[in-house]
Amino acid sequence: MIVIDTHSDTTPRFQADDWDITERHPKTDSHMDFPRMREGGLDAQFWSIYTGQAQHPGDAMKVALQRIDAVHRLVERHAEETGLATTAEGIRSLVAAGKLASLMGVEGGHMIEDDLAVLRNYYRLGVRYMTLTHSFHTNWADSSGTTDVPAPVHDGLTGFGEDVVREMNRLGMMVDVSHVADATFFDVIRVSRAPVIASHSSCRAVADHPRNMSDEMLVALAGNGGVILINFYPGYIDDEANRATRAYFEKWKPAFEAMRAAHGDDPAALGRARREHIRQHPVPQTSLDVLLDHFDHAIRVAGPDHVGLGADWDGVPSMPEGMDEVSALPALTRGLLARGHDDETVRKVLGENLLRVMEAAEQVARSQQAAR
Repeated sequence: MIVIDTHSDTTPRFQADDWDITERHPKTDSHMDFPRMREGGLDAQFWSIYTGQAQHPGDAMKVALQRIDAVHRLVERHAEETGLATTAEGIRSLVAAGKLASLMGVEGGHMIEDDLAVLRNYYRLGVRYMTLTHSFHTNWADSSGTTDVPAPVHDGLTGFGEDVVREMNRLGMMVDVSHVADATFFDVIRVSRAPVIASHSSCRAVADHPRNMSDEMLVALAGNGGVILINFYPGYIDDEANRATRAYFEKWKPAFEAMRAAHGDDPAALGRARREHIRQHPVPQTSLDVLLDHFDHAIRVAGPDHVGLGADWDGVPSMPEGMDEVSALPALTRGLLARGHDDETVRKVLGENLLRVMEAAEQVARSQQAAR
């Protein structure tokens, strides 16, 4: 089987001269590297292209291009181990050759700077999905927020937001609805002619968090032919862990503010300081069973053709016990099988569902381009 994960925030580490993805790192330093990816059986990873809300026009695009360049340089430096995949067939070919497939997703529509030409250039550079919002609204789409739900501004997508979705369909870039407001989600379902993805979201019926999807959304996603890629973060998937995590960050707020004050101009140093603090003072976790509850629920409500993996590696401060680095992925497979899911369902969840959606997006693009 081909195992695919759709969300890792390890990408900024590629820009650091003192961090080597070919070396095995402790789980307190990062969730993944090539040795642990191979040990865990992961075949393909979408690297997240992310930056926060920019202070000046053009800043977000500049950082996005730097992160995209870092992925390209990673692939060039380690061509014997990985290759850049831009199609579903590209993933299959790289895996058949014994290589890890590297892909890219832009996490936040603010990085197109309200310009479809920028979107098209991201596609030309190899980006194959875009999350329409992050934790804040764009000028054309409402966000779900991360901790608290922000007041709506657009009640979903604006006209330009609909144009973004249509252009993504035309290009063959998957539309990602993680982080978007519920109204934005339903607008996307109405507008998109291709199946959509939720690259790192979980189930609201299991944990009532705004980053998660309601059963109504899961049913609509399945009707669209799309797939929800389950997020592993305890703060999103377990109500008790969410409360404990909020209390943790409230307790340590002065310490994190001091880190930002000391290292605000040096993101690498700030990252090291945060990781060292979390190593000494671990963020609350949850059990692997809770994570499996989200897979069970999504498979039951959306169906076995519409669920996959979107762990959020290196983008969150904790993972479930027994799943706190990528090498532990076989435990997820064993857990799914132990809960009665058959081999075909597990194969679909681990990668085939995402490949199907990617192929469908490519086919919609070919059809639209042929009709012009």
